[in-house]
Amino acid sequence: MNTRSNVVYSSVNGAALLADMAWPESGASFPAILSVHGGRWIRGTKDDNGAIDVKQWADRGFFAMSIDYRLVTCTPAPGCYLDVLRAIRWLHNHAKEYSIDPSNLFLIGQSAGGHMAALAATLGIGAFNPPGSPEEELSDHFTAAISVSGAYDLPRLDWGSGWCPPGQDWHSAREYASPVNHVTPDSKPILLFHSDNDGSVPIQQALDMTQALETHNADYEFVHYSDQGHLGITDDVIQKSLHFIKKQMKA
Repeated sequence: MNTRSNVVYSSVNGAALLADMAWPESGASFPAILSVHGGRWIRGTKDDNGAIDVKQWADRGFFAMSIDYRLVTCTPAPGCYLDVLRAIRWLHNHAKEYSIDPSNLFLIGQSAGGHMAALAATLGIGAFNPPGSPEEELSDHFTAAISVSGAYDLPRLDWGSGWCPPGQDWHSAREYASPVNHVTPDSKPILLFHSDNDGSVPIQQALDMTQALETHNADYEFVHYSDQGHLGITDDVIQKSLHFIKKQMKA
């Protein structure tokens, strides 16, 4: 197995954005999995329990990448989301170097990371291309997303108040950054995990999102638990995610 830690996948205003990576020792072309950690956009890192274990996924034949992103305590939203889009672009730009199959690129995010994975699956880049962020630095091209305990409707979430883009009406900004408002029949396939007793992101967030996906005839799956709390990347999540990915893989 090959591993690299603290790889600079982008740099913004002199700040390096870091990622950990792992991939198989040999193979013709690997599907890629990009992990976006949780933490309400204010905390968390690429190697905590809201992120994948990149070595575990490399053992399953993936090029696995787990990223840090700018937290809103240092850089206001949507900086964190722009970093996710930059990481997707990094995978495309380095596909040949790392034997990545760019037609099979998957996102997995937990909590705040699940919010951003779902936003990428529904809105994509949208209006999130401010001055100083050239289009070529960003990408929303990937195959499917997995959201674990994700947030989908920011104005109806207590910690949604952390999404405060400067110079904007915050309520409107949170509406725009809510995946539930951008579902279409063309949204990327998405797998949702949520538990009834989630104390951080109420189950109603997931129920409203699945209703929007159903209404728009979007491609989705929902794994609904009763007693798993604020779910992280558990063994069951991994196994069900692998099954979902297998179904979504492009030949």
